Amino acid sequence: MARENRSAGSQQWRIGQGGTRAADDKKIQIQGYASATSVSRGESIDFHISAHRAQECTVAVYRVGHYGGDGARHLLTGDPVRVEPRERPVPDPDTGLIACDWPVAWTLDVPGAWVSGIYLAVFTSADGFRSSTPFVVRDTERRSDLLMVLPFTTYQAYNLWPFDGRTGKNLYKGYTPAGEIGGNEERALQVSFDRPYVDTGVPRWFEMDTATARWAEEAGFDITYASSVDLHEGRIDPARYTAVVFSGHDEYWSQEMRDCAEEAVEAGTHLAFLASNNIYFHIRVEPSADGREGRVVTCYKETPDPEPGAAGPTVRWRKLAKKRRKAEQGLLGVQYNGILAKPAPLVVRESGHWFWKGTGLRDGDSIPDLVGVEADGFDPSMPRPADSKQTLLAASPYTDSWGRGRREHNASLCENTEGTLVFVAGTFHWPLALNEPAHLNPLVQRATRNLVDRMLEPRRQV
Repeated sequence: MARENRSAGSQQWRIGQGGTRAADDKKIQIQGYASATSVSRGESIDFHISAHRAQECTVAVYRVGHYGGDGARHLLTGDPVRVEPRERPVPDPDTGLIACDWPVAWTLDVPGAWVSGIYLAVFTSADGFRSSTPFVVRDTERRSDLLMVLPFTTYQAYNLWPFDGRTGKNLYKGYTPAGEIGGNEERALQVSFDRPYVDTGVPRWFEMDTATARWAEEAGFDITYASSVDLHEGRIDPARYTAVVFSGHDEYWSQEMRDCAEEAVEAGTHLAFLASNNIYFHIRVEPSADGREGRVVTCYKETPDPEPGAAGPTVRWRKLAKKRRKAEQGLLGVQYNGILAKPAPLVVRESGHWFWKGTGLRDGDSIPDLVGVEADGFDPSMPRPADSKQTLLAASPYTDSWGRGRREHNASLCENTEGTLVFVAGTFHWPLALNEPAHLNPLVQRATRNLVDRMLEPRRQV
């Protein structure tokens, strides 16, 4: 990875470069979506593109990384392709599903020499508008120290495309007849990968994942990448990796995804969850109407699930079984406990632990504004990881935005009897502090480096 990041970087992927302007959902000046969340080297992936008027567009492909601070590397730009306005789909009357049926406009044959990573297909129209869509190039045949999993199922759960004042829906909300954003009554029960992400095509909280990737690649770690759909579809053998890193907001998990994570721990593969609100909703990942696998995310939540199947209804994991036996804390050690009214300091505990080595921090010291957006904490009434010693590395009071008063954030590290580690940072701002300029924090970088270095050490005899 260090050799890959010695390649020349580019900032030409950014909107504004070359006089480009941002596309939006109201006019769909230029937008597109990929036929899959990930693709292997040597395979092909299709892109379905629509424009506000018939014209030519170009598709350029960039790989996200450090690249001397440029943030991406330009791989290729295809020949111009003809694009036309395509039909904006109508939500399914029963489930609210919005799925486009746009034809393939451009196909990428992924060279075998490309390195696994986060990639962007950047669409630029002849009249100067630009948007993009992300995908992963995977290399599951190669063993690597780290596997980073991008939360595409959660990206889609939050995708409100088209954000046009009348049509869009996600798993939280949709539009009322008056054109206002509604709530549960207007939300979808199913969402499709066959649609662009909102406006310029960047999923919500995508920067958590890109910040982690850029930090890890600058540090020179041996890392490969996959999507959460790969986890679901069984393409990931966790025993091939020393550690699996969940870099972002990873809220929506199928039974197959959780099985894979639990199998990882059983196989001795460490897990690191760098954000919060992980493994919160149980989902199904289902085929599209025409039978393509892995294209629909289903989550009924409070609405009765008509087809729960063997894994049970699509509700919160902590409500899926009696005595809360499937609560996420049973794997993670902590679980989601609130939305913050405003960012709060992370308050350090166990400062003598190797995790905090070299930071100079002491118990009670704080890192300003590190606990942000959503937080996890330890709940003594919930299951705990089996046969594990747990260390709470932070105990940070915060004010809940829902009016539930003062609550506490905890960062957690669990180590089982085989020496396998499960780490949870418990805050959205942790991965941002690794590389996002507005959040960059050397203390977080050092602690995370300590964590990864420890995970990569030869296993101690216990």
